[in-house]
Amino acid sequence: MRLKEIKLAGFKSFVDPTTVTFPGNRCAVVGPNGCGKSNIIDAVRWVLGESSARQLRGEALTDVIFNGSSARQPTSLASIELVFDNADGRAGGEFAKGRFATYAELVVRRELTRDAQSTYYLNGTRCRRRDVADVFLGTGIGPRSYSIIEQGMVSQLVTAKPEELRAYLEEAAGISKYRERRRETHNRIKHTVDNLDRLTDRTDELGRHLAHLQRQAKAAERYREFKTRQKRLSAELHALRLGAIDAELSSKESQIGTLEAAHETAAAARDDLDATLERNRAALAELGHERGEVQGRWHGIGADAARLEQSIEYNTERLAQHRRDLEDLGTRYRDTREQLDADSARIEDLNAKLAAKAPRLADCEADDRAAAARLADMEERVRHGQRAWEEHAGRVGDNKRETDVRQSRIEHGEQVLQSLRARAGALEAEPGSVVDASVERLARQIDETARRVDALRVDLAANTAALGAAREERSLAERARDDARTEAQRLRGDLAGVVAVQRAAVGKAPDGSKSGRWLREHGLGDAPRLGERLGVSPGWESAVEAVLGDFADAVAVDDTGALANDLNALEGGGLTLYEASASSPPDQVPSCEGQAPRAPLPPLSGFVDNAVGTLLDGVFAATSIGDALAHRSMLAAGQSIVTKDGIWLGPDWIRSPAASEKDVGVVARAQEIDRLEAACRDADARVGHREERLAETRERLLVLEEEREAIQARHTEHAEELSRVTLEHDVRQVRVEEADARARRNAAERDEIRSQIEDETKLLAGCRDRLAELREAADEMRSEGEGLREVRDRESTELERARRDAQEARDALHALRGEYQGMRASVAASETARQRLLDQRRDFDARMAELRAGIVEIESTIPGQRDDLRGKSAARQALETRLAELRHKVDSVETELRTATLRRTDADTKLESVRGRLEAARLDRERLVANRDNERARLRETGIGLADAQRGLPADATEDVWVGSLTRLEARITRLGPINLAAIDEYEERSEEKQNLDDQREDLEAALATLKNAIRRIDRDTRTRFKDTFERVDENLRRLFPRIFGGGSAHLVQTGDDWLDTGVALMARPPGKHPTTHQLSGGEKAMAAVALIFSIFQLNPSPVCFLDEVDAPLDDTNVARFGDLIREMADDVQFVVITHNKQTIEMADHLLGVTMQEAGVSRLVSVDMEGAAQIAAG
Repeated sequence: MRLKEIKLAGFKSFVDPTTVTFPGNRCAVVGPNGCGKSNIIDAVRWVLGESSARQLRGEALTDVIFNGSSARQPTSLASIELVFDNADGRAGGEFAKGRFATYAELVVRRELTRDAQSTYYLNGTRCRRRDVADVFLGTGIGPRSYSIIEQGMVSQLVTAKPEELRAYLEEAAGISKYRERRRETHNRIKHTVDNLDRLTDRTDELGRHLAHLQRQAKAAERYREFKTRQKRLSAELHALRLGAIDAELSSKESQIGTLEAAHETAAAARDDLDATLERNRAALAELGHERGEVQGRWHGIGADAARLEQSIEYNTERLAQHRRDLEDLGTRYRDTREQLDADSARIEDLNAKLAAKAPRLADCEADDRAAAARLADMEERVRHGQRAWEEHAGRVGDNKRETDVRQSRIEHGEQVLQSLRARAGALEAEPGSVVDASVERLARQIDETARRVDALRVDLAANTAALGAAREERSLAERARDDARTEAQRLRGDLAGVVAVQRAAVGKAPDGSKSGRWLREHGLGDAPRLGERLGVSPGWESAVEAVLGDFADAVAVDDTGALANDLNALEGGGLTLYEASASSPPDQVPSCEGQAPRAPLPPLSGFVDNAVGTLLDGVFAATSIGDALAHRSMLAAGQSIVTKDGIWLGPDWIRSPAASEKDVGVVARAQEIDRLEAACRDADARVGHREERLAETRERLLVLEEEREAIQARHTEHAEELSRVTLEHDVRQVRVEEADARARRNAAERDEIRSQIEDETKLLAGCRDRLAELREAADEMRSEGEGLREVRDRESTELERARRDAQEARDALHALRGEYQGMRASVAASETARQRLLDQRRDFDARMAELRAGIVEIESTIPGQRDDLRGKSAARQALETRLAELRHKVDSVETELRTATLRRTDADTKLESVRGRLEAARLDRERLVANRDNERARLRETGIGLADAQRGLPADATEDVWVGSLTRLEARITRLGPINLAAIDEYEERSEEKQNLDDQREDLEAALATLKNAIRRIDRDTRTRFKDTFERVDENLRRLFPRIFGGGSAHLVQTGDDWLDTGVALMARPPGKHPTTHQLSGGEKAMAAVALIFSIFQLNPSPVCFLDEVDAPLDDTNVARFGDLIREMADDVQFVVITHNKQTIEMADHLLGVTMQEAGVSRLVSVDMEGAAQIAAG
């Protein structure tokens, strides 16, 4: 498994999509400070599940998203993707094995948005952060594992706490999953224990409840008897009541029948009146329709008559005008003819006429000016009247708009007042401040629970101290036990060695010698030897062995004579037999039956406990050679003296033991064996005693741990209770405060509403006053408008008259002027106008013919129009007569309609009265029917039929008697007190439930035992694997450290006795320094950390290792060693090194350069070192 590439987009300074490829196992990342090299390490740590912003050098997790620069906008998404080559299938975890075990490539991606939504993907499949961690579980790859080492972590790794250093070894040992499984199993045990406790409490509660239910069952039996009798009495009472209801119901049915007949009669009369009203309304509608049509025709004929009158007037005016024009043309024609006859006479005549017409022209001009002045004055008066009318209309519109506004405001104000009064009523109905007594009770409960929690905390601290002391005592007892076992094993080893030497010395060794075979054939292979049976006083062993010599390995037999004949079978093999009770000494020992030395010396046999026969007869003991020499002259023949050192003197001889004989002899060795056997027995006794003491200590420790668990459970229970009570107290306190605040807000709102009601009432009063004023002003303006309308109509008529007068004066003036000017022109052009007069005469002839034709046409048209007008007037008169008749009929029908309406009102009143009595009777019937149904329902509730209940009733039974009996029975039932009717059934149900709970408890206890066994198995596997990992890492560290430092030593030590939770400490001693890690320099700490990390890598190599400027504090020599280690380990591990050191860069086979030419934006430059070297060499 190896890392192929990293894809970055929007992550920190890598804003553009960037792919970082790692083609080899030695990749170096270089670049200036601040260019974003370490962001690659942060990206790896982040995508593997890092959730701490501080570990990513930020304040918030969203800080990893590119935050913009001077030339770029911030991005909304950060994405990192790691591509791993998983051809070896090393990816761990159930998630990976279950879904990605067959994938040769593993792609891990994490995305983060600005709203802090983080998403993980494995090979494009969305997953959890836990699944990502599970994939790399046991591989050494993780956000805080030993595969990612930064410069700041180097010194932290060396000086890390034992628990933190242990985490690295756990990851290397692959037991992090065991810890997770142990935590889950422990949680299950806790939940199982909680469930078991709840089941136990429930079982105990059920036991008490069953006893209570048994007492309730007896009372339930009596209750059932009384209830049965009560049902019977109730059924009979309901039967009595049903009889009375049926009788009353029959009477009520008869009354309803009478009222229904009266109601039908009244309804029929009202229907007749309704038909009459409908006919009158139909007749009135038909008359109204006909009147409308007649009135419409009347208006139409009137309009036609008006049009005919106007047409006749117009034609009459045209006829008069034509006649005037014809007369004028005739005059002009005659004048023209006269002019043609005599020009001179015409000139004179024209001049006379001009003189005559001049005054008339002046009068016409004066009339025209006067008419124009009157018209201008009239037009000004009309404009002034129009402005007055428009101003009046504006005032009317303003009055109308303000009236509508005021009316709307009054309606809105009334709605506002209604809403405010409703809200005020609702606020008055709401409760005020709340006084919750439970708050003080909860406060007291909090204090009490807090005191219990504090007391349990003190007990827990005391128990913890006792546990610590007990664990220390257990450790001491275990060490004492181990020391005793070691001492006992050493003594047994010494004893076994001495026994083996002793057996060889006395001939008991299983060799193939002839004497050995002879002894085994005669059953003497295990017979005791003389040296083994001797008990010698301390210090005299050498002396006894010097005298006995070869007799020390003599075999004890009962009868030497019986075995003498079989000695020939030895065939030259040496063997010594002896009888412990023999009195004659062997021939080899010089003896004398003579006297003892004249100077008293103790016999040597006095220093021997066991009988040795005559072997020591005549031998005396001296403490020193000087003492022996002093008594030597006193010896008789056959006597001798031996010293403690083994020097043996006779009267004429002296013998000193050889060097080999001065070694430990058989006798001394036998005593040593006895001593060692006694020491072994004492050591075994000490081991047993210490085992008992250790067992007592462990038992006491187990008791303390159980007490701790119990105290912890009680502490947790009380702490949870304290949290619950505190939360409840806070909730209730908040509720009280909210109620008080709500009451204050309601009071303030009520005051505000009162103020608003007063303001709104005043405003409405003002609006009503103003509305009255507006309505009065509207009435006044209505009168004023009528006057203005009359003035406007009158002035309009006068204006039309003035316009006609002005037009007539203008026409007369124009005509006179034209005539005058024409005559002047005629006078001026008399000589040249003759031809023109001839032409004019022809025109006059044509015009006169045209006028005569028009006069004839008009005179023929006017009589017809007058006939039509007379016809229209007659038709209109007829229609007016018909309208009068229709009005008379309408008045008659309306009178009949009003009369019928009054009669129908009387009929409605009568009908409503009858209906009211009928409805009351029906309601009574319904009430009786409802009572009957209720009684029947109650009778059905008793479970007794009506016929059955009536059979039990005597003939003189009354409701009062039965009510009394029922009341007395109910009193007896009441005296029974509260009754649990389901006591018997509930007792059976609870018994079954208790049995089920007992079965569940057994199952939980079995499950608890299984979980505890699982915990023990996990702990055993964890201890074994961690111990093995610890020893192997320690071995690697002891080997690597001197290699890196060029000497010195380092090793790992335990900080505890239990491999399950012991911490780990690093002890490092560079060459020539004391073994301490806190006084190491920065470079020494870095090298020590590298030694530890590579020791872990040698045990469990992580597929990839990231080193961020780890070589910064190292000198050139140590950098070279650092590079050599990386080259050596690069065959199994892929290294990605961020560095500034040239030697480290030379170590890499692939170079990745990070630049920041654009401020705040990192870019990547990749170089293949081997290819570059080949190009440079070529």
